[in-house]
Amino acid sequence: METLRTDHLPHPEGELSLRVQAMPRDTNPDNDIFGGWVVSQMDLAAEMSARQVAHGRVATVAIDKLVFMRPIEVGDVVSFYTIVSDTGRSSIQVQVEAWTRNPVADEEHKVTEGNFVFVAIDNKRRTRKIS
Repeated sequence: METLRTDHLPHPEGELSLRVQAMPRDTNPDNDIFGGWVVSQMDLAAEMSARQVAHGRVATVAIDKLVFMRPIEVGDVVSFYTIVSDTGRSSIQVQVEAWTRNPVADEEHKVTEGNFVFVAIDNKRRTRKIS
C-alpha cells in the first residue's frame, strides 16, 4: 500500500494567533461569511503579534494586498496564522493567512491572506519608537 506524501501540499505558515468558528450572525445576504468579519479577525490576529514586538500598544495604519481565495461557510473553524515580516523604528508589518477546517469534511483550505502594518503608540496615541 502506497503512503500519501503530504510534504508537497500547502500548509499554514507562521504562528497560530487566533482560532474562531464562523457563525450564522457573521454572514452576508448570500449566506457566506461576510468579508468584513474576516478582515476584522485578521486584524485582531495581526495586532497580537505586533503588540508582542512593540512591547505595548499598537495601531493599524494600513492593510495591503488582501486576497480572498474562497468563501468561508457557517460552521467552519477559521485559524489565523501570522508572521512578523518587517520592523522599522516604530512600524511592524505582519503577514496573515486564514485557513478553514470544515469539521464534517475534515478538509483544510487557505481562504485569505494579507499584509497588515502597525505603528507602536504611547498612552497619548502618539507614535513611539519600538523598545
